[in-house]
Amino acid sequence: MSISPDQFSDRVSQIRSRLVGQGHLVSDLVEQVFTTIFDRDTEKARVLISRDDEVDQADIEIEREAVDLMTRAAQYTCPVEAGQIRSLLTIVKVNNELERVADAASAIAARVIALGERESLFPKTTRVMTNSIVAVLRETVRAFGEVDAIRAKTVLASEGNTLAFHELISRDAETRVADGRMAVDTAFDLHAIINQAVIMGDHCSNVAEQVIYEATGTIVRHTDAGWIEQDLPGLSAKDIDGSV
Repeated sequence: MSISPDQFSDRVSQIRSRLVGQGHLVSDLVEQVFTTIFDRDTEKARVLISRDDEVDQADIEIEREAVDLMTRAAQYTCPVEAGQIRSLLTIVKVNNELERVADAASAIAARVIALGERESLFPKTTRVMTNSIVAVLRETVRAFGEVDAIRAKTVLASEGNTLAFHELISRDAETRVADGRMAVDTAFDLHAIINQAVIMGDHCSNVAEQVIYEATGTIVRHTDAGWIEQDLPGLSAKDIDGSV
């Protein structure tokens, strides 16, 4: 069945809308998983792990829809603009990143189950870090839904905070193990949890890069000097804080 440029654009919008809904679902999942850390709620953690299957299934369906749309456009030689192609490519990549965020959430839930009812308290900064990741994830989904490069740049700028939280919590845990306030096994589980939180932040950064690419046509790269936007080959690079 043939497809017109308008139909292609409408279908891309529909798939994007579905993926935004998926992003909200993943954000809620992550927030609930983080809550189980501090409640030591192993039963809820098990329930949340089972929800990862829903995310996996939606991931497969969304990717199939995107591939089918691209196939139809190619088969019937639909004159699609570069911006529409970028949108569809972004959808496929963001879909994969959100699925990986859900995988990280499942890994954290598994650590909560491993922790069981151990009473050792985590550093207070742990809750600050998890709250920050949830906020970054929600901002990421919003940036994608609105194709907002400015919001995407805010997400990229948050990466330094995430790494700083990780360093602070790691040092705090080392001190607690040294003075006997935290068992080695608990510290190991804590370290695994905050590592997964960093991974979530990395996936958010990846989504933000794709949003900037879709909105501006520029590629974002991380260098020793920070994030930069690189125009298409032959054009100059500019700081991430530059104009869109």
